[in-house]
Amino acid sequence: MAEQIPLYPVRSAAALAAANRKRAAYFSAAGPGLGADRPSRYQLEDESAHLDEMPLMMSEEGFENDESDYHTLPRARITRRKRGLEWFVCGGWKFLCTSCCDWLINICQRKRELKARTVWLGCPEKCEEKHPRNSIKNQKYNIFTFIPGVLYEQFKFFLNLYFLIVSCSQFVPALKIGYLYTYWAPLGFVLAVTIMREAVDEFRRFQRDKEVNSQLYSKLTVRGKVQVKSSDIQVGDLIIVEKNQRIPSDMVFLRTSEKAGSCFIRTDQLDGETDWKLKVAVSCTQRLPALGDLFSINAYVYAQKPQLDIHSFEGTFTREDSDPPVHESLSIENTLWASTVVASGTVIGVVIYTGKETRSVMNTSNPKNKVGLLDLELNQLTKALFLALVALSVVMVTLQGFAGPWYRSLFRFLLLFSYIIPISLRVNLDMGKAAYGWMIMKDENIPGTVVRTSTIPEELGRLVYLLTDKTGTLTQNEMVFKRLHLGTVSYGTDTMDEIQNHLVNAYAQMQCQAGGSSTASTPPRKAQSSAPKVALVRWTESVGLTLVSRDLTSMQLRTPSGQILTYCILQTFPFTSESKRMGVIVRDESTAEITFYMKGADVAMASIVQYNDWLEEECGNMAREGLRTLVVAKRALTEEQYQDFESRYNQAKLSLHDRTLKVAAVVESLEREMELLCLTGVEDQLQADVRPTLEMLRNAGIKIWMLTGDKLETATCIAKSSHLVSRTQDTHVFRPVTSRGEAHLELNAFRRKHDCALVISGDSLEVRLACPRPVHLSSLEVCLKYYEHEFVELACQCPAVVCCRCSPTQKAHIVKLLQQHTGRRTCAIGDGGNDVSMIQAADCGIGIEGKEGRQASLAADFSITRFKHVGRLLMVHGRSSYKRSAALGQFVMHRGLIISTMQAVFSSVFYFASVPLYQGFLMVGYATVYTMFPVFSLVLDQDVKPEMAMLYPELYKDLTKGRSLSFKTFLVWVLVSIYQGGILMFGALVLFESEFVHVVAISFTALVLTELLMVALTVRTWHWLMVVAELLSLGCYVASLAFLNEYFDVAFITTVTFVWKVSAITVVSCLPLYVLKYLKRKLSPPSYSKLSS
Repeated sequence: MAEQIPLYPVRSAAALAAANRKRAAYFSAAGPGLGADRPSRYQLEDESAHLDEMPLMMSEEGFENDESDYHTLPRARITRRKRGLEWFVCGGWKFLCTSCCDWLINICQRKRELKARTVWLGCPEKCEEKHPRNSIKNQKYNIFTFIPGVLYEQFKFFLNLYFLIVSCSQFVPALKIGYLYTYWAPLGFVLAVTIMREAVDEFRRFQRDKEVNSQLYSKLTVRGKVQVKSSDIQVGDLIIVEKNQRIPSDMVFLRTSEKAGSCFIRTDQLDGETDWKLKVAVSCTQRLPALGDLFSINAYVYAQKPQLDIHSFEGTFTREDSDPPVHESLSIENTLWASTVVASGTVIGVVIYTGKETRSVMNTSNPKNKVGLLDLELNQLTKALFLALVALSVVMVTLQGFAGPWYRSLFRFLLLFSYIIPISLRVNLDMGKAAYGWMIMKDENIPGTVVRTSTIPEELGRLVYLLTDKTGTLTQNEMVFKRLHLGTVSYGTDTMDEIQNHLVNAYAQMQCQAGGSSTASTPPRKAQSSAPKVALVRWTESVGLTLVSRDLTSMQLRTPSGQILTYCILQTFPFTSESKRMGVIVRDESTAEITFYMKGADVAMASIVQYNDWLEEECGNMAREGLRTLVVAKRALTEEQYQDFESRYNQAKLSLHDRTLKVAAVVESLEREMELLCLTGVEDQLQADVRPTLEMLRNAGIKIWMLTGDKLETATCIAKSSHLVSRTQDTHVFRPVTSRGEAHLELNAFRRKHDCALVISGDSLEVRLACPRPVHLSSLEVCLKYYEHEFVELACQCPAVVCCRCSPTQKAHIVKLLQQHTGRRTCAIGDGGNDVSMIQAADCGIGIEGKEGRQASLAADFSITRFKHVGRLLMVHGRSSYKRSAALGQFVMHRGLIISTMQAVFSSVFYFASVPLYQGFLMVGYATVYTMFPVFSLVLDQDVKPEMAMLYPELYKDLTKGRSLSFKTFLVWVLVSIYQGGILMFGALVLFESEFVHVVAISFTALVLTELLMVALTVRTWHWLMVVAELLSLGCYVASLAFLNEYFDVAFITTVTFVWKVSAITVVSCLPLYVLKYLKRKLSPPSYSKLSS
């Protein structure tokens, strides 16, 4: 692990020399090409002991530097370890509680160990172990845990727990201060609203789960077909899935209605790729005459234990009743994963994994209850207020001299000053959040936006990292053919008609080149393939060469003259992330010529094709234009060469050990000195306004990471074409690393580059790490295993990061790493089912309703229809929601602090008596009808207009520093509250004449007027509803004076004396603050005021 590498190693001369030799060997080997450095890098496996003497370089000079190298780490972990009581107080207690809870949960609910299994066809009763139910469950609670769970989520916050304790104390007669409803009504209202909201959300989740689990499927039995619910499917069942129907569980593909013995499935909800995948049925069961014959054979499937990897599978199919027994090796092409959709024909499969053991569920994280950073900050402030409350109460009891039952007096003082932490804070904030959500959904500039989580709108204003999917999010996944380069001549969109003329006039000369580019990329017309292939096939049709038909064994092309060319497909080699190329061997039916065509990425094809002097240069030119390049090549084969290849290829495919490596080795024997045909360039259409939106987000200080399941070359092209990576910016492609030594050297090479975007792959590479069995690791996983902290630190310094070939679990892992290592707020945005884990893991999840369905938008906190809407969602609504809630929260606390200050002054003057200053309805009215509307109207306040916030995204950058709500701003409000509370109470005591009831009337009226004026002082942009709220509250108070005989002297409050005394106190409490605000705006105006002026 990274922690095992000492920050201050004692380095001997021998170790220094060894380190220099390794460094020199690495960079000299890296010069000629990618393959040249392999021998020297693998040798480091045996020298891993020296790595502890060779820590990651953190300076410009190199390995020969001294220990000062390590001090340039942005957050070097040189911290003193806390021990004993200090450790317990600083978070150790929380760690111990969590550990104990986890231990109890593990004891009560032990996880069953996942094992490989033998599944007999159509015989679920033969399963040796009990497997989980095939039901989908997205609910957070059940009928027993709902109320306890919701209450726990509410009272785990100090604010609500404090309110609960204070309210319960009023049942004790000796501690009773006022009426019960003054405490329980606000708390009950908050709990009722929360429980109702959670109940509605939970019921909707229940309905969605029930709809999926109740879908009917045909199950094949000895007596024929029967209908079963998706949740009742078991391991070993034979399930029939029709076209356009969702596959309910992980299955092995046995039969299909397609004559070719194969079918296409849509996997966009699993891996995010919209191209259809070809799946092949087990040949032994596909050859059976009838469907019912599946029960006449004695066969079973041996499947590996359930795993996360959606791109691999190892298993065997065995038929025991034949002589000799039939053994077939099963791979990923023989599987049908749950949550994919059948795109062609009808399929029959045997269920091997159900429920929690399916690939899709294992790659989906459990949803968490998201809490906004603003709520956490307010929770900290309430703790500080509670300490102030306790300190003030202790001071009062101390000044009393601890006379009598002092502990009872202490508790009564705690209750008297309890308004320091206002119970209306949670009510106002929750109502404010609901108002923000309503404003977002009613914004005509972002139509179709839905707020699904109403508790975190302020999070949209605090984001630092935006992690986005590529396919369907940044792009439309629609390809257009743009460029064709033949070595001596290049054709663009405006010269394509010349190619058509060449085909018509001299087809014989161009047949190989045009046929090569189409036969290497020809999906069936009835099925959707990858977007680049579709673009190539459409282009060949536009120039006169049309694909007529295509199946697993043959294909037909029509020339411009109408002639039909028939080819027999002998072998196909699908694309893999390791090979980065795909090929096909065809035989021309008219001439019997056998040709091997191949297309692939330029980095893979450069070493395969014959020497040329233009490929590398043209690939670079097209890449700079943001085009996705494909190199097409061919090789002619004799009949003897093909027969020799076929025998070796079939033998390699039957191997049970290292099958992938052996098959790749046989195919590579053909990939030598191939004739370069052409270089093609296609453009992926971006979503509307993606470039200006990304530019706006960057100017706002948001760092953008692209996490995609697509190929490295594709991801790099889109990053450049979308201007996620600028044209002039360097891109560092992280080399494939398989060991700690390689990761160490590659990180050092990456550290030297400045202002460079990082591209790293997350796809699995089958490597051996000092163990007899292969282990699946990727470059990303190796770095995170050994150098997690260092890798994240370096990546966070990059202007942009692209992670390609990422599984859903890896996407969520990256989000959690950023949260843990940076402590900043993250946002994830995607549109497919493979983005759900990432969206749920992020602090704020945004889903886009697109071609890949609504799974991401339903799981997200906010749902939008276009990527460009993110800009307005963050710059306008996120910014205003945060600033409004910050002002609202602090003002509500000010409202409680000022009345608590008055209570403290009152008790001090009257011999520290624990008697309330205001009783009954006065306290309820003060927190509700007298001040509630004006205070809540702060949710309509705005410092700049929405258009200005969009034009100057730099305004958003200030929010990430949290200056709108901090201990500094909070302290200012505390001082204001103490000043105003002191003035109001002392003024009333000085000016009242004979009766105490006059003190109450003067001070309370001045208090209400002061709060209304303070709202006016806080407002930056007036809204007509704010004026209405101010006048309405004032009118309610004046009207209620006639009914408050119990508290006020009605005869006194109608006199001129009462009016001038109230006016004088109010002016003294508010006028200095207005003067200070005016001077501050003149001498040190905020950034937004410069724009608004």
